Amino acid sequence: MTLKLEGKTALVTGSGRGIGRSIALRLAADGARLVINDLDDEPAQETAQAIRDAGGEAVVCIGNVTAPDFAERFIGTAWNAYKGADIIVNNAGYTWDSVIQKMTDDQWYAMLDCHLTAPFRILRAAQPVIKKLAKAEAEEGRRVMRKVVNVSSIAGLFGNAGQANYSAAKAGIVGMTKTLAKEWGRMNVTVNCVAYGLISTRLTSSTSGADGGTASIAGREIKVGVNPDLLEAMEKGIPLGRAGTPDEAAGAVYLFCIPESDYVSGQTLLCSGGLTGI
Repeated sequence: MTLKLEGKTALVTGSGRGIGRSIALRLAADGARLVINDLDDEPAQETAQAIRDAGGEAVVCIGNVTAPDFAERFIGTAWNAYKGADIIVNNAGYTWDSVIQKMTDDQWYAMLDCHLTAPFRILRAAQPVIKKLAKAEAEEGRRVMRKVVNVSSIAGLFGNAGQANYSAAKAGIVGMTKTLAKEWGRMNVTVNCVAYGLISTRLTSSTSGADGGTASIAGREIKVGVNPDLLEAMEKGIPLGRAGTPDEAAGAVYLFCIPESDYVSGQTLLCSGGLTGI
């Protein structure tokens, strides 16, 4: 059986853990060669090794996506290892919540930097590589489709109390998706977006569980987890009655990466268990 993504090079930010890890494993299972990224070396190496153990190929690019030099390093890692960049998934992210009157400038810019500026820089760095490859393929009379999948949130579509920063950034990535779909179509690149609802990860786990507490992100200790009563109420509001799993979240990204979606671009897919508002 031919693998749908065989020979493709896929770059996934934040792929050492959670949704990003599931995305990387799903793409690798269908033949893609992966560039794995995480803030920390250990989870990134573990994901890469899991791919290799399953017979796939993976290299690692450690670092914070908000660092000024990250985008060039990330794209450079893909080029040096595989001489390609066929799938780019801008997944890395976290939340740092507060009502607007208590929100600091640091909180505001941290979310914009991570969820909007970092994807912008990565795609800006990728453009010369993709243009070069597309031009060579056109001269050979070949059409090779490439895919960009940006990750948004139901908060970016409908807003969410306490998340002015996160919601604004996630709304922005939808706008950038639509714009790049128009700019990059001539290079045979589809650009789409997946907006997640409640997905079960360490960032959304119940604070009564072992994963509740804080996570160290960019030198800051950020509170993670959700109050168990609030989490239960959130799940009751979802038509499917539960949070999604990272593997289910990865499936939505996968749909935009396979050949069956080669003529779908500029779209935002809501992956929320049927929830259409907050």
